[in-house]
Amino acid sequence: MNPMIRLHITVEGDTEERFVNMILAPYLSNMNIFADARKVLTRKDKRAHREYRGGSSPYNRVKKDILNWLKEDNNPECRFTTMFDLYALESDFPSYSDAIKIDDGYEKVTLLEEALKSDICDYRFIPYIQLYEFEALVLSEPKNMEWEYMEHDKQIKRIIEIVASKHGNPELINCGYNTAPSKRILKEIPEYDKVIAGPNIIQKIGLDIVRMKCKHFNSWISELEKLNGNLKLDDSTKD
Repeated sequence: MNPMIRLHITVEGDTEERFVNMILAPYLSNMNIFADARKVLTRKDKRAHREYRGGSSPYNRVKKDILNWLKEDNNPECRFTTMFDLYALESDFPSYSDAIKIDDGYEKVTLLEEALKSDICDYRFIPYIQLYEFEALVLSEPKNMEWEYMEHDKQIKRIIEIVASKHGNPELINCGYNTAPSKRILKEIPEYDKVIAGPNIIQKIGLDIVRMKCKHFNSWISELEKLNGNLKLDDSTKD
């Protein structure tokens, strides 16, 4: 019997944390992989002995937070990953200046993930950056938005047409200030609540369909699924 894996996920904010707890963790638990999420540290109030987590943060703070978690749980059966949006990624991120010169989103995000993996430099760490934003997962089957937003037929139809214009691939919806996935949704449905409605809609869609429509996301989930079987191999090839 394969040993239990603990998977620690550093996430950008409340939406990703809820997605992990509500959808991803229950799914992976069937493979003896037990995931939890922690929002990235954004600042500390030393006087009040208080930490603030969630939202954008300079890369040096993100790196320190990830490294601290790696030290806090240094057991070989632990694995670590991230769930950050490519949209609005901080410009001090490793290889950012090279990545912004690349037009192809998949090439761009691969370069950034490889740079992050190299900079963290721990065999237990698996980087993941969402193309281009969490809402790409919501748009994998946008008709399911009707579960949360009834009487928005026309608006949802327009959102469906946006995805269709990208050949049905929501990961191709770009990261422009007004054209990122969440911006497209908010333009049509201003009351869209990404923290609550986002994961709820994904749950209605189902992880299988999301994976079929979002190949970069699917590659990440596939890598996580293999963690248990690859544990011994990984442990014998430490950096």
